[in-house]
Amino acid sequence: MPTTVMVTGAAGRIGRAVLTLLAERGIETNALVLSDPGDLTARLVVTGDAGDAEVVRAALDGADAVIHLAAIPTPQHHTGREVFAANTLATYTVLEEAGRAGIRRTALASSYGVTGLPWTDDPDPHPAYLPLDEATPPQVADAYGLSKQTDELTARMMARRHTMSVICLRYPFVGGFDERLRAHAARITADPAAGARELWTYLETRDAARAALLALDVPGPGAHAVHLCAPETLVPYPTAELLRRYHPDTPLRRSLPGRTAPVDTTAARRLLGFTARHLLSPSGG
Repeated sequence: MPTTVMVTGAAGRIGRAVLTLLAERGIETNALVLSDPGDLTARLVVTGDAGDAEVVRAALDGADAVIHLAAIPTPQHHTGREVFAANTLATYTVLEEAGRAGIRRTALASSYGVTGLPWTDDPDPHPAYLPLDEATPPQVADAYGLSKQTDELTARMMARRHTMSVICLRYPFVGGFDERLRAHAARITADPAAGARELWTYLETRDAARAALLALDVPGPGAHAVHLCAPETLVPYPTAELLRRYHPDTPLRRSLPGRTAPVDTTAARRLLGFTARHLLSPSGG
């Protein structure tokens, strides 16, 4: 495992969990953030834009691995131009500067949004088949999904260019056992249609952090994208019933008993040895 990890977006939800986990493992961190909140558990905090090469070089000082989380996380509050430009430039810059610095193990936050399902203008989108996996054809019609597609292409190029390992973590809805996750669960339980685009999936924040750390243990060179989620959905309804109601014409490639999440996470288990541990029951416990 690395001795010092540079974490971009370190003040965010997943970023803070990553800093905590690395500290518990005795791994030092460099944090790159837009502004310093003053409470980060990092040996070095650098403020600035992850798309600025000079800022990134400063944040890489002494690092031997990178977890790149910084991004505009949705297409909802910025223009499409802003979202695409910021996200793709940051990923290019971070991976390029890491490669130039001799770093060969990196992880970056991709997203379930790379499928195109969450943000498409199609009022009733459906995946090509279920359970959804890394080979499912995307249906991207938004700048955020396009930025994540581009990030994954950038990862492949950088893996070749710098003979490095780049793991693209396709995160679903992420939250801790706090009001955000519980409120989301309550909302889609009351209205399952609201969760149909994301297939009622989630990942607890500590699991999101652990997946990022495990990604740094994958030898290179090579780039890989993996879907992550808890093994069961957030809602108290059988998955088969949900699919019959909200994705009735989508082919099923295997049975999904009980509340099984309709996303195949086999690649994450095989490549990272990752299975989610922190599960929120439908009752909120």
